[in-house]
Amino acid sequence: MLENNSQKGVALYLSLMVMTTLLGIALGVNSIFLGQTKIVKMTGYSVLAFYAADAGIEETLMQRNNPPLGAGQVVTLSNGATYQVFVNQAGVGGCSASYYCFTSIGTYKETKRAIGIMY
Repeated sequence: MLENNSQKGVALYLSLMVMTTLLGIALGVNSIFLGQTKIVKMTGYSVLAFYAADAGIEETLMQRNNPPLGAGQVVTLSNGATYQVFVNQAGVGGCSASYYCFTSIGTYKETKRAIGIMY
């Protein structure tokens, strides 16, 4: 009878170890998925910032014969993204273009992307 009583706690101990191992695996997988979710979200922000910068370039190209020089105003788009365009004349500020250098910086939720063109 003594042998039988000493074996009763082994099942409890083993089930506790299995549960602890499974919990550790679940928490590790959860940590990986949360990190990936953040990366995917930031990628989306990056795309919106890029297209905001592109909108700034397109807007400035519509005035390409007489664009406002220097730093332009910060323009807010309908989705909350912003852009600001910087225009340098040829030969000024390292601009090696024939006429102008445009740099547009798009921002969305603290993510910034820039596009530069020479015209």
